[in-house]
Amino acid sequence: AHIGSAQHSRAEQVLCLCVFLSLPHARAEPIRYSVAEESESGSVVANVAEDAGLAPAQLSARRARLLSEDGRQHFRLDPGSGRLVVAERLDREELCGQSATCTLPFELLLANPVQFFRVGVAVEDINDHAPVFPEERVTLKILETSNPGSRFPLEGAQDLDVGSNSIQAYSISPKNEYFSIDFGTQTEDAKYIELVLEKPLDREEQAEMYFSLIAVDAGSPPRSGTTQIHIVVIDVNDNAPVFPQKVFIGKVLENAPEGSVVLRVVATDQDEGVNGDISYQFSQAGDQSYSAFMVDPMSGEIKLTKSLDFEAAKNYELRVRATDGGGLSAICRVLVEVVDVNDNAPEVMISSFTSSIPEDSLPGTVVALFTVRDRDAGANGKISCALEDQLSFSLRPAYKNYFELVTVSALDREEIARYILTVTAADAGSPPLTTTQTFTVDISDVNDNAPVFNQTSYTMYVRENNVPTVLVGTVGALDGDVGPNAKVTYSLVLAHPTEHPTCSCISVNSENGDVFVLRPLDYEQVKQIEFLVRASDAGSPPLSANVTVHLVVVDENDNAPLVLYPSQDSSSPSSELVPVSAEAGYLITKVVAVDADSGQNSWLSYHLLRATDPGLFVVGAQSGEVRLRRSVTERDTVKQKLVVLVRDSGQPPLSATAVLSALLLSDLSDVRLSHSSLTTEDESSSLTIYLIISLVFVSLLFLVSTAAFVIHKVCKRKDANVTVHLVVVDENDNAPLVLYPSQDSSSPSSELVPVSAEAGYLITKVVAVDADSGQNSWLSYHLLKASDPGLFVVGAQSGEVRLRRSLTERDTVKQKLVVLVRDNGQPPLSATAAMSALLLSDFSDVRLTHSSLTTEDESSSLTIYLIISLVFISLLFLVSTAAFVIHKVCKRKDLPPQIRATGGTTSSEQDFPCGLGSSGDIEPDNPGMHSFHDPNYDLISVAGRQDHGQIPLCCNAMLWSGKLQPR
Repeated sequence: AHIGSAQHSRAEQVLCLCVFLSLPHARAEPIRYSVAEESESGSVVANVAEDAGLAPAQLSARRARLLSEDGRQHFRLDPGSGRLVVAERLDREELCGQSATCTLPFELLLANPVQFFRVGVAVEDINDHAPVFPEERVTLKILETSNPGSRFPLEGAQDLDVGSNSIQAYSISPKNEYFSIDFGTQTEDAKYIELVLEKPLDREEQAEMYFSLIAVDAGSPPRSGTTQIHIVVIDVNDNAPVFPQKVFIGKVLENAPEGSVVLRVVATDQDEGVNGDISYQFSQAGDQSYSAFMVDPMSGEIKLTKSLDFEAAKNYELRVRATDGGGLSAICRVLVEVVDVNDNAPEVMISSFTSSIPEDSLPGTVVALFTVRDRDAGANGKISCALEDQLSFSLRPAYKNYFELVTVSALDREEIARYILTVTAADAGSPPLTTTQTFTVDISDVNDNAPVFNQTSYTMYVRENNVPTVLVGTVGALDGDVGPNAKVTYSLVLAHPTEHPTCSCISVNSENGDVFVLRPLDYEQVKQIEFLVRASDAGSPPLSANVTVHLVVVDENDNAPLVLYPSQDSSSPSSELVPVSAEAGYLITKVVAVDADSGQNSWLSYHLLRATDPGLFVVGAQSGEVRLRRSVTERDTVKQKLVVLVRDSGQPPLSATAVLSALLLSDLSDVRLSHSSLTTEDESSSLTIYLIISLVFVSLLFLVSTAAFVIHKVCKRKDANVTVHLVVVDENDNAPLVLYPSQDSSSPSSELVPVSAEAGYLITKVVAVDADSGQNSWLSYHLLKASDPGLFVVGAQSGEVRLRRSLTERDTVKQKLVVLVRDNGQPPLSATAAMSALLLSDFSDVRLTHSSLTTEDESSSLTIYLIISLVFISLLFLVSTAAFVIHKVCKRKDLPPQIRATGGTTSSEQDFPCGLGSSGDIEPDNPGMHSFHDPNYDLISVAGRQDHGQIPLCCNAMLWSGKLQPR
């Protein structure tokens, strides 16, 4: 009767629970409590009536009761106080195993009216379980030949507690010198513990060892478990079992029945007898992942012990130990993959897709590339793709699961402008699952007509010195296409990209083809420019055509004649000597002039502008020869001045004057003039050539005078002659001098660069000289710094500054550059040239005079520096000559019978037969000797040395018949 009553009560509870669970009078959120496991029966958890908002009296009146899903009454309700108390001892490990959380749900049910509350009590883990090893004693047989570092897997301890109450560390006791413990986590759920051999074993010294393996958790207080380790050192068995592979992989369906064989692991041992008998077992068998598998100790077959759930775990990792009869073992990994059933449809993933293709696309053009995949495996994952009936497109396998959607025939946009393609992907499951993907492809028109110019070539004219941005002509082209494909734009193209980009001064309007000259041109520099204009349409890709444009520069008379001879640079005119006996037609001189213009503008005529006696002279209108019109008479003035007008034939004509004088002399014997000063220089020689010749002549004259002065100092005695060679050795004491661009002004010179300039465009050229000679004067040019160093390049030997690349819109309009000029001396000396470049798209807005756009004339030319050098050396020569004359006048009349040369100390008196006195004079080694050992001595001076103003000298001579003579 009691049993029947209990069953009736249980049924009533279940019925009430089912009824009231369907009622809407339930609290949305459960009431949550926590209680420590192992709480004694009657322990109070909380006052559930108070938390539910109920009075204790209501509990009895409304027949309050507790209902749970499994029917177990872990808690009971005190109706008098409304307290929730523990009904039986709670064991968390029994209730929830090793789950991270453990919550016991139940409902508080009340009647009149019906109402229930959901309650959840979390059972908190306490450290009530100590770690437990599978075996109280473990015996390991280890070969004495095992190497230090060898590892021996051990079975880990199990702790039913979780979190910090579980196992945290392993140790051995007592510690010994032969073994240590290594433990850790191999995978997320698999832990390992290994015994590591630290020192070689010696069976003869110690055949067995005993120690304890201790597992400790982190509870409070901590608990520990111990197993005894028995080490048996064995001999001979030197071959451990060997698996043919380190990893075995097996697959099993998730609905495979219990007892199904997953796979078989096989190990071999080369030993014989007991040492070759292999048994199999799981390593770390206490791990939760091993509970679904078992291994046959004899065959190595791994079987299922329960059904698998693909959604719970997709794969398992097991460790199988193979142990031979000698105690050696090996471990392999077994990966078990759980195979799902066909519950996933194929997926189509588009890698690339071209929604619009031109109508001239060739057959085989790829429109789309996509891949298909199915998360299932085996036949369920095999996918086939098909394209619905379509004549112009097809599917083509590309690689593995990749497919290409390609054209198979010519397309005609006028016939079909849009295609809608449907691709179906199906797997091989039963029943098969499918997925469709739609591609919409538009056919676009093509650009098949290039622009055509209305002329095969163009010839345009511009006068030199033109106004900047002057319009010189227009080019035009038409395109047979329509829409964007017919929109024509114009641009410049270099006719010869490897040549100097002379067309950088040309600009063409991209919209209407108007051609402009951006800056004034100089006929003397450029007579004709040939360039290409490209007409491009806006198609994709664009089509283009080129036409050649010849720009002819028309000369203007903008250069006056330049008188080359007689020179007009000196303050006083040159003088020509005319004997009084000269008759009519006598050639006095010839005026030589040139004009930089061409054609009629360069035709020169010569006219006598004025003269002291105009009737005495006549000038050849074409030749420039100045001759006597009549014979010279005694009444004629000795000095005659003439001014010759040189005029070109331009409109209007430009002219220059040549001033000269003629001396009418009766006797020319005292006039010391070389023949070269009485004749006219070659008309083709320029002023620079004359200056260079004069500079070299005066320099040589200065050196000869200096050498003569030194020789005179050495050869004071009248009865001795000696040959002295004075060699001035150059030192690198002069830094390079930048001639162009001029560095005198406060702001650097500016060069104009069109934005259309391409790579290699010449911006300017740095010109520098070095006063030293030889290696010391070899110059190299380097880009020291710039606003954009990647935009410019400097020729190391030429000094040319060019564009490294084409200009872009991102480049700054004003670019600053500093070029380093360095000589090749030791140490090298250097100078810098600062300049700036203006990147302009339209030169018409630049308000610069012609002088600011061109190089300075005389101030930056080599001629000026040659003139300065000539004047300087001439003055130096005059000063030296005056000093020599003064020395001659003031020299002592009585000279001692010895050769003296003021100078510093030479290397040593033993090296030379002539010694140095305290004053630095050169004297014979033996005052009693009147001879030298060698007939020749050299005097060497090193330029740049300052040894108290003296020149180190060494002399040598020989006495011949009482007189010192040169050899």
